[in-house]
Amino acid sequence: AGTVGTGVYKLINKQKDEMIHKIGGNMEIAKILVRNKSKARDGIDNSLLTDDFNEILNDDSINIVVEVMGGIEPAKTYIEAALRKGKHIVTANKDLMASQGHELMDIAKENKCDILFEAAVAGAIPIIRPLKQCLAGNYISEILGIVNGTTNFILTKMTKDGMEFDDALKMAQDLGYADPTADVEGYDAGRKMAIMASIAFNTRVTFDDVYTEGITKITAKDIKYAKDMDCDIKLLGVAKNTESGIEVKVHPMLIPSNHSLASVNDSFNAVFVHGDAVDDAMFMGRGAGELPTASAVMGDIIDIARNIKFNCNGRIGCTCYKEIPIKNIDDTESKFFMRMQVEDRPGVLASVASVLGNTDVGIDRVIQKTKKNGVAELVVITDSVLEKNFKDALSIFNGMAMIKEISSLIRVY
Repeated sequence: AGTVGTGVYKLINKQKDEMIHKIGGNMEIAKILVRNKSKARDGIDNSLLTDDFNEILNDDSINIVVEVMGGIEPAKTYIEAALRKGKHIVTANKDLMASQGHELMDIAKENKCDILFEAAVAGAIPIIRPLKQCLAGNYISEILGIVNGTTNFILTKMTKDGMEFDDALKMAQDLGYADPTADVEGYDAGRKMAIMASIAFNTRVTFDDVYTEGITKITAKDIKYAKDMDCDIKLLGVAKNTESGIEVKVHPMLIPSNHSLASVNDSFNAVFVHGDAVDDAMFMGRGAGELPTASAVMGDIIDIARNIKFNCNGRIGCTCYKEIPIKNIDDTESKFFMRMQVEDRPGVLASVASVLGNTDVGIDRVIQKTKKNGVAELVVITDSVLEKNFKDALSIFNGMAMIKEISSLIRVY
């Protein structure tokens, strides 16, 4: 009965008279598991509250269990027990599904149960069901997305209002958005990308397979340079199915201001999918919140209820029937924006270019704007290069006295 659970409760009651038409039967809430039964909960019938999961587990009249508590435990234990009892599951738990979802899917299959998790990725946006069903006739080659509302809100404030990161983060926290670690360090987005990549590429991808990098090092100066280049900076999840394996990563990225994702601002999320038949499709909407997330949960509940009505549960289970290798970040290619402070004297630019050339890092352009106290700020935009080659160049730069500081490293779309 937290934020999302309360939203689900509201929607079920609001839709009560519609259920006979939408699923061919009535639906009612039997129990609500809470930690503290004595806590006041406005608008919720206290007679439904229980602090004992066994009351739910051992009630044979309960067909569907909705898990919106979050975290790995005790959620995993509860879900496993419910599935073994033949109860169908709706979950919004991205942490669990991104790390151990395949185990739960296997248990669901054994017990001919549904386990649906639309709300685990991108809040109200329907993306899991489209990937599993609507786009099933496609070979999906790429998913690109803004899948964390907090970081998108922070970067929007930095871009539109000229705020520094710390000030924008404080505003996000004051509004109740920010989880300082999971959000700004990219972990939340990484879990969502693992789930989507698993479905899109039919191969099990876990959170541990996803390279994650957050936005804590992005500055107002980086935003300004991006604007001057007609670009915006977004925290993007990128998943690609290439000939040499799957790439899944989350990191800040400069994208052209005319790209569809550049106009996705504040706490909105968007997912861009490329398939061989559909070409490009984009899904956009609220990425979090009580009712937006509850909307996704309700969609799954209604789907399962229909399956129960027509005795066809378990018809769409795990779709990971392939074993495509997952590439290490060092073996992927990216373009880079590199901002550095160097000695302001002849020959420095030539030395920088020489290091990059010797490590097979091509240069797209160089920008030098400011000079102060014998130090110049140099910005280098590279061609698409192997990440390991770029790391080799960085290790050399770190040992050069003429390089005073590497201030920013941001990938370029």
